[in-house]
Amino acid sequence: MAAIFAYKCRKCDELHEGSPSFAFDAPAPYRYLSEQEREEWAELTEDLCVISHPEGTQYYVRALLEVPIHGVEEPFLWGIWVSASETSFHRYLDSYDEPPEDPIFFGWLSNLIAVYPTQKSRPADVHIQTDGTRPRVVLHRTGDESDALVIDQHEGISVARAQQLAEQSMHGI
Repeated sequence: MAAIFAYKCRKCDELHEGSPSFAFDAPAPYRYLSEQEREEWAELTEDLCVISHPEGTQYYVRALLEVPIHGVEEPFLWGIWVSASETSFHRYLDSYDEPPEDPIFFGWLSNLIAVYPTQKSRPADVHIQTDGTRPRVVLHRTGDESDALVIDQHEGISVARAQQLAEQSMHGI
């Protein structure tokens, strides 16, 4: 049986128990809008974001990106946002009432996770869950095998790496 993740933080000296989890409250493109633009163009809920600006409409879905921690039951979770096409967005909305025939759609990671050095959008498959939980995101492996986030998600991380990422995310160390 896998262990429960726990560590004593080197920055705040507190004991943290349970696998780390960090979340973004909006996709990055929403954050880039001025307050006036947000009021005029954007609609943001806990799980959905639509930005209808003069150049077109952008759709975003809140999702989970899991990074396995070796020897630990629960993964390191990133609550992120992914882009969706209009068709995929509406298929996702329809999945609230009935599971979709095809539960996977393409999206782009739409947040910059500061503890990872590559600050670019990443292509991903978004898996709609039939149990009512947020979609799960699986990042694509591309020709760039140096992307630490992609490597961490596909290969998992050590307990020490999980602690390092959690401390950096909480305290910037």
